[in-house]
Amino acid sequence: MKKLAILTVLSFSFLLSCNSKKEKYESTSTKKQEKVAEQKVHPGKKLIKTQCFLCHSPTASHDDRIAPPMIAVKAHYVDANTTKEEFTKKFVDFVTKPTKDKAIMFGAVRRFGVMPKQNYKEEDIKLIAEYIYDYQIEEPDWFKEHWQEMQGKSYINTGKVATAKETKSAADIGLEYALGTKKVLGQNLMGTIQKKGTLEALKFCNEKAYSLTDSMATTFNAAIKRVSDKPRNPKNTATQKEIKIINQYKEIVSNNKTIEPVVEEANGKVQFYYPIVTNSMCLQCHGKPNEQIQPTVLKELAHLYPNDNAKGYDVDQVRGIWNITFKKQ
Repeated sequence: MKKLAILTVLSFSFLLSCNSKKEKYESTSTKKQEKVAEQKVHPGKKLIKTQCFLCHSPTASHDDRIAPPMIAVKAHYVDANTTKEEFTKKFVDFVTKPTKDKAIMFGAVRRFGVMPKQNYKEEDIKLIAEYIYDYQIEEPDWFKEHWQEMQGKSYINTGKVATAKETKSAADIGLEYALGTKKVLGQNLMGTIQKKGTLEALKFCNEKAYSLTDSMATTFNAAIKRVSDKPRNPKNTATQKEIKIINQYKEIVSNNKTIEPVVEEANGKVQFYYPIVTNSMCLQCHGKPNEQIQPTVLKELAHLYPNDNAKGYDVDQVRGIWNITFKKQ
């Protein structure tokens, strides 16, 4: 009887131990799943793709870049002793108002110039900073070797990359098409400015912008237009409906409200609208005459676009909208 009691206690203890180990395993496994799930829905992930990767592309080659990859930003700003608060403060401070004296990436400034001021909400910048700090971000194939060759040390790129396919709404798809086209146009335009100057960039816009937009429309199987209430090219003149949407976006941007796409669905098609907002780089050709726009550029504008209305802008102003039509998926 005594032996039976001892066996019973031992058996019960063994079961408790097994259950405890199982619970610990399940708890650890659940936490890992939650971590991946958290990354899938982290708003910084979408923001870094839609706002940062346009210029800081993780796929562009080393020689054809127009800005350093975001992993270079993380490598310069974050080391083993950097806290999230320290990184976020520096990141937000620079992106909110980029200046040469705030920069710590001196090689990037020499090569690409100071980053143009962007129309970003501070809370969005903080979300991007949080994502960069907490998670592993995409990086070019060449970067690791380049970094170690230049710096002679390793860099931190922590966290996991979510690989599961994301469900995309019509707004997500439209934004992907708009920003994908903007990326191609922007990289070519800024590359031309950096290498050949503003006058050559004007010729690029005049000769190649339409063909590049059309090629992206073919790639996405969509109709893609850029229209404005103050067009440079008459072909980009907005309709009354488009002007109404432009005015709505002007009010949103001037009041520093969150920008959301306008999406309409009918007859199996999606009509997508999204604003085109100026930054400091735009003012070289769209700013105030004889201030941001140099006399030589004004002369070329008058030659290429006799009916030009697209001047006099400041930063963070709505210059027009994307109008994209595609099949509902």
